[in-house]
Amino acid sequence: MRILRSFRYCAVAVLLILSPVRHALAADAVDTYVQAEMAKQHIPGLALLVSRDGQVIRAQGYGLSNVELQVPVKPETIFQSGSVGKQFTATAVMMLVEEGKIGLDDPLTKYFPDAPASWKQITVRELLSHTSGFTDYPKSFDMRKDYTEAQEIKMVAAAPAAFAPGTSWSYSNLGFLTLGVLIHRVTGEFYGDFLQERIFRPLDMRTTRIIGEADIVPNRAAGYRLVKGELKNQEWVSPTVNTTADGSLYFTILDLAKWDAALYTDKLLKKSTLDQMWTVAKLKNGTPNSGHYGFGWFIENKKGHHVVEHEGAWQGFETVISRYPDDKLTVVVLTNLESAEPSKFADSVAEMYLSGKVK
Repeated sequence: MRILRSFRYCAVAVLLILSPVRHALAADAVDTYVQAEMAKQHIPGLALLVSRDGQVIRAQGYGLSNVELQVPVKPETIFQSGSVGKQFTATAVMMLVEEGKIGLDDPLTKYFPDAPASWKQITVRELLSHTSGFTDYPKSFDMRKDYTEAQEIKMVAAAPAAFAPGTSWSYSNLGFLTLGVLIHRVTGEFYGDFLQERIFRPLDMRTTRIIGEADIVPNRAAGYRLVKGELKNQEWVSPTVNTTADGSLYFTILDLAKWDAALYTDKLLKKSTLDQMWTVAKLKNGTPNSGHYGFGWFIENKKGHHVVEHEGAWQGFETVISRYPDDKLTVVVLTNLESAEPSKFADSVAEMYLSGKVK
C-alpha cells in the first residue's frame, strides 16, 4: 500500500526455519530456491502459495513470522496486504456497478458534491485505472495522526493533479482511498464492513479483515525493515491511516487460495466484469495506459504467458499475487521485510511449474 519503496541495505543474517506444515519432508527445487533467495535478501519470513485451477498444490511457510519470539511462518500466518488489497476495493466497486448503484463513467462530483469543480471531469473508471491525475500522499501528510474521511477527502482534493483526467497514467493511492469513501457514501457502510459482508464471509476467508493493530490477532506476523544493516520493527502509523481502501488488510495464503478459486467462477462478479478488470484500461485517446493497469490489477506478458497480478508494500511487508489465467496457475508470496522482492520469488516459482521442473 501507499508508496512502493525499495531500500537496499547490507543486512544481517537471519535464521531461516522451514515450517513443518509442508506435506513433503524432502526439499525440492522450490524449497532450495526460496531458502537461498531469502538468505540473499535477508528476509525473516515468507509464505508461499501455489494453486492450480483453484486447487492448492503448495501452501508453505519459511523462516520467522516473529524474530523476537522465534515463531516460524506457517500457512496460517497473517501478513499485511499492502496494495494487493486494491483488488478487493476494485471488486467491491464493480459489484456496485453490476447492481446499478455506481456508473463507471459517473463524475466524482455525483458522490462528492462539495469537491472541487475539477472533479466533475474525473470518473470512477479513471480512479480504478490510475488515470485520474490523482497522485500520492503528500510529504506533509502525517502518518501518525488520525484523520476522518472528510479530512482525507479534503487532503486528496488539495493535492495538485499530475495531468488532465484520462490523458496519462500514474499510480495513485489517493485514488483508491477515494474509492473507499465512495463505497461508504453509496452503501452507508464502511468499506471494510462491505468487504466482510460481500466478499470475505461468502468465500469463508476467515482471517482476512481490515488492519487493527490494537486487536488480538492470532498468528499475526511482525513487519521488519533494515536500517544500516540492522533488522528493525516496522514504523508505527495511526489506526485510521491503516484502514484506508488503498490496501489496509490482513490475510493469509490460505484465504488467498479461496480468493483465487473464486476468481475462476461467477460467485462474486460476472465473467464479463472480471474480464473488464483484467483488461488494460484505455486513455481518452483510445490507447492502452502505460502502466498496463486494469481495475485493481496489473496486466502483463511474461515470457509469452498472460499474467494478472499486483504487488503490495506497507509497514514492513512486501506481498504479491500473480495469476496466470491461461495456464490456470497462481503464485502468492507474502514476506515481512520492506525491502524484499516478492515478485522475484513469484516469477521464479511460476517458471518452475510452467516449465515442468516442479509438478
